Amino acid sequence: MVIPLLRRARSDARAARSGDAAAAVRTLAVLLQAGARPMTAWQHLADSGDPVAGRVIERCRDGAELVGAIEAEGGAWSDVAAAWEIATTVGAPLADVLRALAESLHDAASAADDVRIALAEPTGTARLLLWLPFVGLLLGLALGFDTIGVLFTNPLGAICVGLGIVLVLLARWWTARMVRAAQPEPGTPGMHAELVAVALAGGVGIPRALRLVEHSPADLSADRSATDTVLELSRAAGVPAGELLRASAAQQRHDARVQGRVRAARLSSKLLLPLGACTLPAFLLLGVAPLMLSVLGSTPLPI
Repeated sequence: MVIPLLRRARSDARAARSGDAAAAVRTLAVLLQAGARPMTAWQHLADSGDPVAGRVIERCRDGAELVGAIEAEGGAWSDVAAAWEIATTVGAPLADVLRALAESLHDAASAADDVRIALAEPTGTARLLLWLPFVGLLLGLALGFDTIGVLFTNPLGAICVGLGIVLVLLARWWTARMVRAAQPEPGTPGMHAELVAVALAGGVGIPRALRLVEHSPADLSADRSATDTVLELSRAAGVPAGELLRASAAQQRHDARVQGRVRAARLSSKLLLPLGACTLPAFLLLGVAPLMLSVLGSTPLPI
């Protein structure tokens, strides 16, 4: 029970960090647009109480480079570090890059929030039903039957205990596995296309832009097939690839949101499988069977 809770906490924290990163990056873009130097902008952000900016400034004071200090935060900040590094390398307008990146991070965080909200009801119901067998056991005690004593003194009761616990553990494992499969993938959808667009905004060619992205600190867990498709379309049509790449990235984030909602909707019906195959039989073994054995044990045999 502890492990699924920890995983859910990490997932919620990751989504929260993405939303916080979007707000912080938007603030940095405004400060840079107003003429502040990069380190000065980070210092202003730290002075406003942003904990990430405070840690970034501390790392820089300890001798770390700014990109490395940003990357050390992990999660969505790895994407920020990649965009920052690529923009400064190719000479793209940093404020404009960060403003566009903030919108991308905000969209990704909103999509992740939508999926988590859609998953909340089926996962909460599943976790509640996992306690059903033990509720049946306590119900027998509340009715005045020695159900626990029957489970440990009657051979049939011991068999019920063993099989019931095995079914409960199997239901927990099965449910947790389904919930994990329905969770959104880590990383920011469309970030590969976004970073290539950033590199192209600095005036470099497509081959160099792809090399810069491949060596960036971003967590690009998804493949680059969508980016390659857009670049091929750009070459064939003879149109600039930047806007096409940003449109592709936005479409990928939209698709990730839709797919997450679909997975959440399917999860509601899939969770009926462990309920019917494991939880309800465990309820019969741990709740109903001890009650019947207790009744039979307390009924005198006819002479």
